[in-house]
Amino acid sequence: MNIFDLYLDKIIILIKKLNKDGSLEIPKSLKGINVDIPPSNFDCDISTNVAMVLSKVNKKSPIDIANTLIDLIKCEDEQIETISVAKPGFINIKFKAIYWNNFIKDINKNYKNFGVNIKEQKKRYLVEFVSANPTGPLHVGHCRGAILGDVISNILIFNKHDVSKEYYVNDYGNQIINFTKSVFYRIREILNNEKFPVDNPDLYPGDYLVDIAKHIIDNNKNLKFNQFEDVSKELTLLGVAESLKLIKTNLANLGIVHDKFTSETQIVLNKEVEKVIENLKEKKLVYEGKIKAPQGEDGDNWVEREQLLFKSTDFGDDKDRALQKSDKSWTYFASDVAYHNNKLNRGFDVLINILGADHAGYIKRITSVVEALSSGKRKLVCKVSQLVKLIKDGKPFKMSKRKGDYITVEDLILEVGKDATRFIMLNRSSDVELDFDFAKVKEKSKDNPLYYVQYCFARISSVFRHVDLNINKDLDINEYNFDYSNDEIKILKKIAEWPKCIEAASLRLEPHRIPVYLYELSSEFHSYWNMGKDDPSKRFINDQKKIPNDKLVFLKVISNVIRSGMNIVGVDTPEKM
Repeated sequence: MNIFDLYLDKIIILIKKLNKDGSLEIPKSLKGINVDIPPSNFDCDISTNVAMVLSKVNKKSPIDIANTLIDLIKCEDEQIETISVAKPGFINIKFKAIYWNNFIKDINKNYKNFGVNIKEQKKRYLVEFVSANPTGPLHVGHCRGAILGDVISNILIFNKHDVSKEYYVNDYGNQIINFTKSVFYRIREILNNEKFPVDNPDLYPGDYLVDIAKHIIDNNKNLKFNQFEDVSKELTLLGVAESLKLIKTNLANLGIVHDKFTSETQIVLNKEVEKVIENLKEKKLVYEGKIKAPQGEDGDNWVEREQLLFKSTDFGDDKDRALQKSDKSWTYFASDVAYHNNKLNRGFDVLINILGADHAGYIKRITSVVEALSSGKRKLVCKVSQLVKLIKDGKPFKMSKRKGDYITVEDLILEVGKDATRFIMLNRSSDVELDFDFAKVKEKSKDNPLYYVQYCFARISSVFRHVDLNINKDLDINEYNFDYSNDEIKILKKIAEWPKCIEAASLRLEPHRIPVYLYELSSEFHSYWNMGKDDPSKRFINDQKKIPNDKLVFLKVISNVIRSGMNIVGVDTPEKM
């Protein structure tokens, strides 16, 4: 039940009826009309800008139009207590108490779908995220983007879209050759006591490679490791497979499971790069040309070479992009073009890429390619995950470097746990840097958003437990003749915002809205709970050691929304803390 959409529909039906009667003009598009949450200093439940949208076409002031509409709106709805006009022309509506009875009845009976945007056209989404090189365990830099992609996917799934979570395995190119050589030298170190060439800057020095090398030795007794060239092909497959095991374990510990892992090597071996280049040639979107020195590069030392270029500037990019190097080998961009063509060929309506902060400059060229390949019929949306600063004792935190010269996801989870990692990584918009303060994450106070939300659910669970009720079972209440107080209605109004929160998070792909909303709802609940210390009417358990039905369903709908939101975020709701 989305009360904002319900009243938007009612208002649009009314003004269309007035237009048909000839008493009101309406614009061609009514998309500018909205019903929204009013500012907290107004004593009303919902507010609409309809009068301001209709002002210009009717050549009247918004105030005049609003004064005309308010009596008609109230006449149509007996659940409205008061309706008023506020400058510059907002119409503010306050409901009778009976309205909130009907509201709580509806969302208790239909709690599984409460918040789902039933109006939104259902689509097929492919969300690609993490896609770290398969050269070792995930580091903390991957963590925020991984959680961002997973929760965006969860929001879309909650809204009944068809979603596929995908990981692109960059198992082709120089970094994989260097990784395979690193594994080879670790194997030689174990078998022949040969010193690992730590001075070679191209190699991966992490101790995790010792474990990978041992697994390969133990499970491949027939392989000979005398010459790198003789074993490189098989060793690449084995090394990448072992690395992906590590990555999948890291992701599983974060609560993330991808539906598909797509290999860059398979894209290349299937000649998909050549095929997509031919496609672009047919569209006359590639040519042989030269690229000028990038801005900030020394032009005197820059050598212009003939290269195969994609006409990225036709789609708003600042320069055309190279598909082929001067030695005729394909660029990384060319493989990426083939991969995105592969995505398009699988029939998804919307493609979403989660990129690290260092890839923000890559967005325009890859969105241009998707536009070119789909003839503008498909959309690629890129979300950038900004940097995370780890703070401990008020200072930047450097954890153990045992696994290489970076802090691993495993280290972070061991320090604070999966739930704190997921919730706090989402607590700010992904396009701004995030300070991850270990002290605050572990606090049992209002300053720790995760604790405060989980404590809200645990408190509600304790009330149910006290009277031998199972919070996980549906409530079967027949009579909803309740008289909720203003303090309780304040919380019900916050619950009514849940569908609006989901709608914004889904349409804008902004999952931080979920934990922010859950924290606000929990804060309202804790404030109400504390009132019970002085006011017996605010207590949930009465003198007969029972919960009245109005309080019971009130608690139940709060717990349902908390659980629903925490499921989307991928965080537990413990019944005891």
